[in-house]
Amino acid sequence: MTKVDSTLAIDPYYDGVPAYMTEVYDWAYVDPKWVRALDHNWVVRVLLFLNDQRLMRAYLNEIKEGMRVWQLAHVYGDLVTRAARKVGPKGAFHLTDVTPVQIEHGERKLAGMDWTKVIRSDAADFTGDAATKYDLICSFFLLHEVPEEKKHEIVNHMLEKLPKGSKAVFVDYHNPARWQPIRYILKVVNHYLEPFAEAMWHNEIQHYAKKADRFVWKKRTFFGGVYQCVVVQHKE
Repeated sequence: MTKVDSTLAIDPYYDGVPAYMTEVYDWAYVDPKWVRALDHNWVVRVLLFLNDQRLMRAYLNEIKEGMRVWQLAHVYGDLVTRAARKVGPKGAFHLTDVTPVQIEHGERKLAGMDWTKVIRSDAADFTGDAATKYDLICSFFLLHEVPEEKKHEIVNHMLEKLPKGSKAVFVDYHNPARWQPIRYILKVVNHYLEPFAEAMWHNEIQHYAKKADRFVWKKRTFFGGVYQCVVVQHKE
């Protein structure tokens, strides 16, 4: 677990960043040197054991031209660019993130797309434009990176912001089958680098929702249960 020197509090890249990010994920998402090194498609492919494209498609296939989409966090590689292009100029693509360096990378990737906005905000309390009702809200590999309390806050906030007829999409880790060798690799990774991730093995995403029974939850798993895509809609 990386400890960050208190002097970094005055660094603009650390200003307002939650403590769990600087204490656990400084090397992955906060330190601009590491972010520059990691923000590549090939890194995403390696980290997802070559499942990157199928997992991205699980999200991208839910996007239709002209939709209003909110993606909760910046993702390394070209996913945000692909999602924004699929939305197109007849729609709106809003990307939020809590860390300055991720905002910087998101703005660079979406430059020139006038229908996009990159907004610094915690995913659990993003208010956005009151006039914008999202057709699709997506959490792509975010929940496993936040503490338990924050998981509850994010899921419930997404569902509160979800209009009837719209969809919430969660793509994240899942409980791997015992025959899946990757299970045991991830056990080690989670122990040393991802302390909040293994909760996804033990809890369904709907476990984090206060009013889960008001929604329809459709889950698919991939790669021997290592990953999941859950699509949520109001029952009505």
